[in-house]
Amino acid sequence: MHRLATGKPRRAARQPHTCAPGGIITLMPVEGDKRLSRLRAKAAKLPDAPGVYLFMDAAGRVLYVGKAKSLRARVGSYFLPSANLALTRGPEIAHMVGELLADFDTVVCDSEVDALLRENRLIKDIQPRFNERLKDGKTFPYLQIRASEPFPRVEITRKPLSEGVKLYGPFVSVHDLRAALPLMQRVFRFRTCSLEIAEDDPRRTHFRPCILHAIKQCSAPCAGEISRAEYRADIRNLQRFLQSKGQAVAQQLKKRMEKAAAALDFEQAARLRDQLRALESLQRRGLVYEHVQPEAFFVDPSEGLAQLGDLLAAERPPRSIEGIDIAHLGGGETAGSMVVFIDGRPFKQGYRRYRIRAAGGGDDYTAIREVVYRRYRRAGVDEELFPDVILIDGGKGQLAAAHSAFDELPSEPPALLSLAKRDEVIYVHGQSRAIRLAPNEPALRLLQAVRDEAHRFAQAYHHNLRRRRTLPAKGQRKGKKSRRP
Repeated sequence: MHRLATGKPRRAARQPHTCAPGGIITLMPVEGDKRLSRLRAKAAKLPDAPGVYLFMDAAGRVLYVGKAKSLRARVGSYFLPSANLALTRGPEIAHMVGELLADFDTVVCDSEVDALLRENRLIKDIQPRFNERLKDGKTFPYLQIRASEPFPRVEITRKPLSEGVKLYGPFVSVHDLRAALPLMQRVFRFRTCSLEIAEDDPRRTHFRPCILHAIKQCSAPCAGEISRAEYRADIRNLQRFLQSKGQAVAQQLKKRMEKAAAALDFEQAARLRDQLRALESLQRRGLVYEHVQPEAFFVDPSEGLAQLGDLLAAERPPRSIEGIDIAHLGGGETAGSMVVFIDGRPFKQGYRRYRIRAAGGGDDYTAIREVVYRRYRRAGVDEELFPDVILIDGGKGQLAAAHSAFDELPSEPPALLSLAKRDEVIYVHGQSRAIRLAPNEPALRLLQAVRDEAHRFAQAYHHNLRRRRTLPAKGQRKGKKSRRP
């Protein structure tokens, strides 16, 4: 707030102001007004499409991650002169936009559901300061059919099995999924219990089924009321229904609802409306192979190493993996990282970080080449050893840049791989064809863990470098008093 000197008041230039909580009017600095005008102009150029936006401070740290049905409208709403963010978004968000926000970035998505799932993934990975939700590691729910069982059960889970199941999801609302499940049971009469049912168990003929059989929501395979072939035919129909996201049944419900409303049976129409909404919620889900949540699948590291050894045609499974990544913002304060995994688990004593010397302007290839050269120039000499596998974060270009560093080194590299984050495709140096694995394959999950840890470590060092650059030098900070000798 600006104060006028005591005495006769003089007319001051009119400045923009905001109304803070409690009705106190504070003048906004001219620099802040210019900053918001610049961000408002940038937001006006965004596409009218769903996506995710990331708000960042002057040091490039991500402060907040949000989703939008329309990036242009949503992001622009933060910078409107008439916006009262303290009232509509809360005082914390108002403080962030008014004092800390320096720039933003966006990611365009195919749909609102895609934006929601991507927002969830980014918040868990980055842990932004001003995001209160989705930091607890809680995953979205899946619908899981245990296809390997004689009479497959259907269940809602946040921790899917890695094999022997058919998965649908992730769904954006567990409440909606729970509401839709009994509606699907009425049609397909599948079981949701945890009983282990064997087809040749003679006790089935004397077993008393639960109440779901009495209300015609389960065909009671536990009591031998249906054959294995008939039950599996119902499960196949359920799978076809889920693959179509229930559109045919939803259309039937809509016609019944309209018919009930025309007959003035509003109570029945309301029930059908609720059922229709529950089934339509099945459309609000991602695809397992595109929106997989890594933390939802536990993988035994030894399984990942064994499968990785098979993929590389190695004599024995690898034990040590080193991951390399680069971090920068617009080419500034470029940092490199190297992390170590031994027997599939992080070995943090072996981590290293690199402040890039030669690379400039955000040249990832040159930066990767420098990190690889500096890390392995003494490998095989004295006590320095090569790992079994070197993993680069990136695609074919990053992999080629990493291998080019060995042109100046006396030794050939061990197995040299790269993992492209966008498509999760594995490239192996010396192999012309990429390796594409299912999201729950243990080798892919292990490499993702190494890649993500290298990315986290590189980003942490990059932010540290930017913070050092933006902070005043020691002894020059505002209000700093020097000590007498």
